[in-house]
Amino acid sequence: MPRSVALFVLAAVAEIGGGYLMWRWLRDSRSVFVGVAGAALLVIYGVIPTLQPSTFGRTYAAYGGVFVVASLLWGWWADGTRPDTPDAVGALLCVIGVCVIMYWPRT
Repeated sequence: MPRSVALFVLAAVAEIGGGYLMWRWLRDSRSVFVGVAGAALLVIYGVIPTLQPSTFGRTYAAYGGVFVVASLLWGWWADGTRPDTPDAVGALLCVIGVCVIMYWPRT
């Protein structure tokens, strides 16, 4: 389970970081190199989930919850938008969903 969680976190950093760099490039008129770096991170993000031990559908369904939590945290860091109570409750529900989908014992 620790490896799986680490892969989810790494995927979130690559996807959100890549999207953020693309955002900065296109919305804030940053250098094309910022866009290229963002694109490279997005490609890396595409590879990381393949290292998960589960099936495609289960992995991506669970990753959706990780993405929600990581996006709220990134927004807090990047934009200064602190998650409020509904954000925190929703994020907690997502984490519970991730745990059920990925780590509930199956026979």
